[in-house]
Amino acid sequence: MPLRVCEADLRAGGRYRYVFGFDDDASKSTEFTGQSLEVTPHSRLVGTSDERGNDSVATATFEERGGKTLLVVSERYPSKEALDEAVAGMEPGTDEQYEQLGELIVALAAKNV
Repeated sequence: MPLRVCEADLRAGGRYRYVFGFDDDASKSTEFTGQSLEVTPHSRLVGTSDERGNDSVATATFEERGGKTLLVVSERYPSKEALDEAVAGMEPGTDEQYEQLGELIVALAAKNV
């Protein structure tokens, strides 16, 4: 699913908004919003996710291991019900997202970016 809108103020307290969709019909789009809580370059990102009123907190850490980067992502939800709802909504696309991320990293590495 193409990313149609990407607004991100990547600093502590900054907000983000991502909109995904196949066309310009807002009813067929998915929007993600939240706020960055912690930004430590090259090692850690922590932020909220405001979708569905669940107010989850996601943490991503980046660690060099043998010339490669280990990415660990975890999310904390306010309730088991909120977690179950989020998992049901993300399972179909998560594998594809990480495959696309891998392809992007390989492409950028080939260009020495």
